[in-house]
Amino acid sequence: MGSQTKGTVGPGCPVRRPPGASSVEALAQGPWRWRQRDVAPAGVLAIQAAARVDVRRGRQTHRNCRNVTPMSSQLWRAVAVYRLVTLAYAAIWILRDESYFAHPLGGFLALAVMAVWTIATVAAYSRPAGRNRWLIAADVAVATILIISTRWIDTAYRIDHGAPTIPVIWVASSILACAVAGGPWAGMAGAVVVWFGDVIERREFLTESLIAGLVLLLVAGGVGGYVVRLTLRAEAAVDQAARREAAIAERERIARGIHDSVLQVLALVSSRGREIGGEAAELGVLAAEQENALRSLVSRDTAEPDTETGMVDVRSLVEPLSGSRITISCPATPVMVPHTAARALSGAASAAVDNVRRHAGESARGWVLVENDDSGVRISIRDDGRGFVPGRLAAAASTGRLGVSHSIVGRIREVGGTATITSRPGQGTEVELHVPQP
Repeated sequence: MGSQTKGTVGPGCPVRRPPGASSVEALAQGPWRWRQRDVAPAGVLAIQAAARVDVRRGRQTHRNCRNVTPMSSQLWRAVAVYRLVTLAYAAIWILRDESYFAHPLGGFLALAVMAVWTIATVAAYSRPAGRNRWLIAADVAVATILIISTRWIDTAYRIDHGAPTIPVIWVASSILACAVAGGPWAGMAGAVVVWFGDVIERREFLTESLIAGLVLLLVAGGVGGYVVRLTLRAEAAVDQAARREAAIAERERIARGIHDSVLQVLALVSSRGREIGGEAAELGVLAAEQENALRSLVSRDTAEPDTETGMVDVRSLVEPLSGSRITISCPATPVMVPHTAARALSGAASAAVDNVRRHAGESARGWVLVENDDSGVRISIRDDGRGFVPGRLAAAASTGRLGVSHSIVGRIREVGGTATITSRPGQGTEVELHVPQP
């Protein structure tokens, strides 16, 4: 009798135990697999094993995330590399032509300013806090001033015959900084400011060389900013896709872990409760509702907006409302609407379903139908409950009870839709929600 007690985890539930495992706790800690007829102990052990796996995966994910560098940081590193390379080019140019300058010492002073400013900006831009608009504006101002300084450093003859400015292509680094920080429009704005410095330095306007220089600067700022924005959007799309894939994988893993434990327990409680009757039947109904909700939770798709369009599939928000008394019918294809409209529809539908469960009667059933056509998205919530007399909602609103007018009608009205509620005593209630296509 004592050995039989040790070999069971519950009354009448013998366990095939591996050698050396003397208790249920030992089975939970070991890498064993066994068979048993009762599902509850298996659920406990599956949850314990899943928790240990979660800890190990969480640590590994944390280690992997520390090795990932955001794309924006890599773009700022590219700007820093460009700035250093062009500084070396400007130094070679100044050292080569300093004998032709009107004030050679001014050329070396300008080179020193460029070197100090390069070190300062590279250090500042390496941190997100240093990439503020004031420093970027100062970066453009320094580049423009260095261009204008060519008028005092170089000779008028060389300037008039098309000699390059003192900083040469180093000034483009400030334009790239504008593009990375603010996109194509910011990049082109920085290019125009730098170009005006070139106009002041040459004391000419709309010449062929200046127009060509302006076009090149605008291309650098506009195209650079566009590429930056495109890169960041691609990174966001990849990140969202990775998160979605990870969420689906995690949901599938959890579903496998709880399918043979929690869901089976809820199904058992539901069936036994209906068989016993009385108060146990009510407990069985609650267990069935929780089973349906849990199945929907672990099987439905995520309701995150699409990266490119910002649209949300309404089905993923409405399907979790199903239960033992609520039947959901949705199209086979996605029903995509804007994020705000999707939230409004799901919130209003949830409030309507909650009213069915609370006010339609204990035996009332509800049906939710989702439709999508050229006019927009329509959700109908109908029940066969006790209903109410016409005018009751208006009377409730006049006395300050604004539950339906706010939670259902108000939500849909805020997104430009309509909500219609019809009911008769003994004939149930129907709520129709409609949101037009954007």
